[in-house]
Amino acid sequence: MDTTARRYLAIFFACVLAALALVSAVNYHVDPYLLHQWDSPLLQRLRPTTEKLSVWGKTYAVARYRPAVVYIGNSRTEMGLPTHRVRTLFAGKSVFNSAVSGASIGEAMRLAEHAARVSHVDTMVWGIDAPSFSLELGSAGVEPGLTDPGPAFFARRALLNIKRGLTVDMTRDTWRILSGSYDGVCLSSLALHGQRDESCLTSRNRTWTGTARAFTPRLQEFSDGLGPTASALHAFDASVGKLCRGGTRLRLYINPTHALTLDALYWRGKWAAMEAWQRDLTNMAGRYRRQGCDVRLLDFSGFNSITSEPIPQVTGAREMRYYWEASHYRDNVGRFILARLFGGPEPPPADFGVELTQASIDAHQAAMRAARERYHAQHAEETAYLRHALTLPREPK
Repeated sequence: MDTTARRYLAIFFACVLAALALVSAVNYHVDPYLLHQWDSPLLQRLRPTTEKLSVWGKTYAVARYRPAVVYIGNSRTEMGLPTHRVRTLFAGKSVFNSAVSGASIGEAMRLAEHAARVSHVDTMVWGIDAPSFSLELGSAGVEPGLTDPGPAFFARRALLNIKRGLTVDMTRDTWRILSGSYDGVCLSSLALHGQRDESCLTSRNRTWTGTARAFTPRLQEFSDGLGPTASALHAFDASVGKLCRGGTRLRLYINPTHALTLDALYWRGKWAAMEAWQRDLTNMAGRYRRQGCDVRLLDFSGFNSITSEPIPQVTGAREMRYYWEASHYRDNVGRFILARLFGGPEPPPADFGVELTQASIDAHQAAMRAARERYHAQHAEETAYLRHALTLPREPK
């Protein structure tokens, strides 16, 4: 290759590198996904209903904010546990909802341990449920590097963010912001200390929530979940032990998904596995309590006055009081959860939330089985709807 050709190649590659550097710099500055923002005016920028890369923003924000109280879980906790007007429950301490939509229990553990590393977490409130209790990769997008331990977290994140700025999707959304065609309708969860903005859920543009129309796919999704698995329970036990040794107060709770979701597990033949999972969690919590850890486990699921709310397919109503659809509860339910866990001025219904201990688990599970049979008798239309939604021709023997 002669000198002229080499010079042309050098110029070409230099131009390419300069263009890539410019694209990355613009994307980093505009930051359409709020990858490195906290307490910034950009948090007030309206965005589409689908929150892209929220786990990137939340892992960064929790490191900047360093909250004393952290919520962990999947979309049920993210949508349902409020951060507004709850600090009195925690003696004025800072609160952040670090739950992420689509998180499996494996991804939730990584987020919990990340929060404990980057902040002195006094209290962790962790929502769990049987179907997502698996180490299989969820859809939360917890990519390598986002939660890795080690020094210089912010320097490492800056490099990841610069690299992310070279992607086509981020460049496209940066251009949409600069051209004024971003179609913003709601705030980022970061603007609400990690809780999903209700405007995202009530917008006409929403694609993944709803009430009547979302019941069937959510019930199918819940009943098809891979969990609970033995490997996930073993890893969760180790994660809880690590948090206990760090002095974190733990409040674990089983999500109050609609009664039909627990009934779906029954019709799918997964009830026994769910009960065994509850028992294993109860034994784990009791073991750590005996070692001095401040950990409690409460069950808000099943067939109670909240979870048994009549569904739109029966009532004809456009919306429900306590639920967005079968899988996701509203934050009025979340306030009841926090009130049961920590007290407060808004007492929950007496039958909502049962602490699971080795002394109470047998009676609790017997009561759940009896309540399930009463539900079948008293909600025959909803039971028939569920069986049709799950395409079950006859009752299990």
